[in-house]
Amino acid sequence: MRTSPVIPVLVIEDAATARPLAEALVKGGLRVLEVTLRTPAAIEAIREMKQVPGAIVGAGTVVSTDQFELVMKADAEFIVSPGLTDRLGSAITGSGVPFLPGVATAGDIMRGLDLGLEHFKFFPAETSGGLKALKALAAPFYQCKFCPTGGISAATAPEWLAFDPILCVGGSWVTPKGASMAEVETLAREASALGR
Repeated sequence: MRTSPVIPVLVIEDAATARPLAEALVKGGLRVLEVTLRTPAAIEAIREMKQVPGAIVGAGTVVSTDQFELVMKADAEFIVSPGLTDRLGSAITGSGVPFLPGVATAGDIMRGLDLGLEHFKFFPAETSGGLKALKALAAPFYQCKFCPTGGISAATAPEWLAFDPILCVGGSWVTPKGASMAEVETLAREASALGR
């Protein structure tokens, strides 16, 4: 979470585009890449992106222990889930792989703390009350750090990143549909500069 101020949330339709996409993002300064399990190409995309020097490739939208096992066979380096259940949380924390579960309520965070977690994805960030809601949640959970994701843009990211408990934000704006690899590299460079 401290490697880059923005973690690209990637929905990859064609695994053949995965490696050039990872190369453009890494060249632009974003090394931590979250490949969401929203398409049939996701597992192969993780394998392809892991070939890119400097890339730290994880799996997002992991919602079951079966999916967790699949992404571990693809050598995912971290796991992101949209929510947190005891079963999935126990399986992932027991493995020792870095895990960023989605939370939106105090109860979600308390469930995570019970599992020994202190780093969370605040999701869906904008529709869960935005920065105001996260500030209210972060107060009693002073030990926790967050990566808000969902509805964050290049325009709003700086405001989120200015709040101390936020280590990074997740966003899809760095890889808009139809963008060339040169455009992605430029957007990645702009996003990587947000943390400076």
